Amino acid sequence: MNNKITPKILPGFMELLPEDQILFNKIKNTVREVYESFGFLPLDTATIEYSEVLLAKAGGETEKQIYRFNKGDNDLSLCFDLTVPLARYVAQHYNDLVFPFKRYQISKVFRGERPQKGRFREFYQCDIDIIGNESLNLIYDAEMPAVIYNVFKRLEIGGFTIKLNNRKILNGFFEAIGLKEKTAEVLRIIDKIEKIGEENVRAELLKLGADAVSVDKIMGFVGTRGNNREKLERLKALDVKSEKYYEGIEELEKVTEYIRMFGVEEEAFQIELTIARGLDYYTGTVYETVLNDYPSLGSVCSGGRYENLAEYYTKQKLPGVGVSIGLTRLFSQLRENRIIETASKTLVKALVLPMDETCVEFAVKAAGLIRAEGIPSDVCYGGKGMKQKMKYANRCGIPYVVIIGENEVKEGKVTLKNMNTGTQQALPAEEAADIIKGDK
Repeated sequence: MNNKITPKILPGFMELLPEDQILFNKIKNTVREVYESFGFLPLDTATIEYSEVLLAKAGGETEKQIYRFNKGDNDLSLCFDLTVPLARYVAQHYNDLVFPFKRYQISKVFRGERPQKGRFREFYQCDIDIIGNESLNLIYDAEMPAVIYNVFKRLEIGGFTIKLNNRKILNGFFEAIGLKEKTAEVLRIIDKIEKIGEENVRAELLKLGADAVSVDKIMGFVGTRGNNREKLERLKALDVKSEKYYEGIEELEKVTEYIRMFGVEEEAFQIELTIARGLDYYTGTVYETVLNDYPSLGSVCSGGRYENLAEYYTKQKLPGVGVSIGLTRLFSQLRENRIIETASKTLVKALVLPMDETCVEFAVKAAGLIRAEGIPSDVCYGGKGMKQKMKYANRCGIPYVVIIGENEVKEGKVTLKNMNTGTQQALPAEEAADIIKGDK
């Protein structure tokens, strides 16, 4: 066959070389370990859902990005996030679950958007959610930053700040000054204050339709400075005619106190009044996490409190709080900015090298003994000469080779060679395993 097809994948899909995949898996496992340490239970929902289930709430731009297709008589869609499948799952298994239900899920999702830097069509999300039955204690809003704090501490990728706000503060404030319907536009404008300056922000707010008095109040509101406690006191002092506003301040104050109780360092979290995630979804606390030395990456973890997770699937009121790490995007940005580097090309710690066919059985048994000690090991089969086998081990970055020849078989030993130092010694396989295990 002369016409060969060029091997390629669609734009917006990430495939990695083994050394990068090892690093990616290490980060993913770290996230999972922290999630589990806080008592979150694993969940793995279906990748494909009935479109009528998945699209119950979707609309606008989200619906345009969904991969949708027909198979037989079924109208199906690929999941575009992990929250909608969770809502369906909790409604479907309501009688089988114990509330509050704490779950984590690390899975791929799909969005048919235009691929660009940091944007993918297929990507991993690492979600945690805590779902209550009718109500959910506010302390869970503080547990979310505590989990994220521990995740990013464990990842060791530099300083980070968990920014938080409360949607009730924003909604109450803008409602009080008559700009409730323009909250999203106002926030987009004030978010540009560092780029275009205060005067230009004022001009854009006036152009939007806000009067001069309202603009002064907005600038005073977003200009609230100080540490977390000082910001709360200054927010309380503002003359805002809204019960919702002060309810939000009270909740935010409690959440920050709880966060301290969890042992999160004060410099690691910050009240940020311009955060307004999910205008039509989040109802209370909202979060965004940024890397201090790389603000251009934007939020690397976000989420918040919502009033009713599964309102489209059940009459049960299921409030919750959750956050999500876009792992694929985070990884790609960390690698691109050289914040993380690959440490190893392989997971194999020992490569067993039988010198000829007569040594293969002993080599397999030796590899088994080494694996029994928890050491990832491989056996190099085939007729390649020892020089080629050693070259293979070196190219793979394997730190130890275990040589099995006629003498080793007779003596019931192996020859262990350290590929970094070049030293080697003959000894029983169990002792070789101890040396490999001791080399960190």
